[in-house]
Amino acid sequence: MRIDDFLSTVGLIKRRTVAKEMGTNGLIEVNGRIVKAAYDVKVGDMIRIKGSRPVSAEVLAVPTRSVSKADRGKYFSVTNT
Repeated sequence: MRIDDFLSTVGLIKRRTVAKEMGTNGLIEVNGRIVKAAYDVKVGDMIRIKGSRPVSAEVLAVPTRSVSKADRGKYFSVTNT
């Protein structure tokens, strides 16, 4: 799953277009490297989103379809980095 799709599906970013724009502008890092919106997310990846509300999260699972709000926490864990 592309990182822009992952971020919007699990609710870390509200809209996929915003996630895609952030990737284009170099505001998304995975495992310490700046990535584009097309990056393929894998379990164990450490994602860092820069910007006005920075957040870091570890990928616990990659969804295969849309995710309900109640289940979003199963796919990532917010970290303090």
